[in-house]
Amino acid sequence: MKILILGGVSFDTIIHLKHLPEPISQTLFGRDYQTIGSTGAGKAMNLTKLGISNTLHATIGNDDEGERIKKFLEEQGVVSVFDIDQYTEKHVNLMDAEGNRISIFTSSTSANPSLDLNRIENLISSHDIIVLNIIPYNKQLIPLIKKHQKPIWTDLHDYDENNSYYKEFVDAADYLFFSSDHKNNHRLLMQKWINAGKQLVIVTHGKNGASVASKDGFFYEPIINTYQMIDSNGAGDAFFSGFLYGYIAKEPLQKCLAYGTIAGGVTVSSMELASPLLSEKYLLEKYIEFYKEI
Repeated sequence: MKILILGGVSFDTIIHLKHLPEPISQTLFGRDYQTIGSTGAGKAMNLTKLGISNTLHATIGNDDEGERIKKFLEEQGVVSVFDIDQYTEKHVNLMDAEGNRISIFTSSTSANPSLDLNRIENLISSHDIIVLNIIPYNKQLIPLIKKHQKPIWTDLHDYDENNSYYKEFVDAADYLFFSSDHKNNHRLLMQKWINAGKQLVIVTHGKNGASVASKDGFFYEPIINTYQMIDSNGAGDAFFSGFLYGYIAKEPLQKCLAYGTIAGGVTVSSMELASPLLSEKYLLEKYIEFYKEI
């Protein structure tokens, strides 16, 4: 099974603070570091660590940050294909001790970069599952994916049903992920999408675990409290990757949730986008440890 991840990568500055700032003039003291970020890089790195064959397509600029991204992903064993954009996307992420985050985009991917569409179509046709991230330029790739009748997995992150930006991604996807943060109606939304023909709808609830809905029912999984919060960056992409690992292995949905929970948990206990501890062996051993199943 081969996974194609469409978009995106960024070069991030992470700043850890005791508390997120209030909107007033002030002086703050924290610690910072620079790393590779964004949802495509996170999913590709985690899937690679889990032994799942995958290719990442993204855009970067012809700049120092773009070169650093290419070198870093190569060192991580990630198979990557890039088109050149005007700039490499850059973020500044403010993090507090509870894992809350404010993301500031200091440069963004172009909505319509110059893409090698023939190369992308060849990638689509040669892969089994397409992870369509909610990057603006990906909207133009939806017809190519549909042409080749590939299943689409999409992570909507902090989905806002009042924002029309998400509509094309929601309509295209067969499998949907989103966060229930600041939502009181996630169960209704999950059922609505299942009724509309989606295969699965998976929702993360932060410290309150995760849920999945299918035509066969609804399942819930709490978090694992063993993992200490260090940095929440990448936790959602790790959860996505752990769940997809279980799905590809044809595991029950409850077990897929458990795999996602383990992958997300070990990620928040490190400062990396994908935990150095994560592997297929680690995932399976921790499943036995936490869930007492052989």
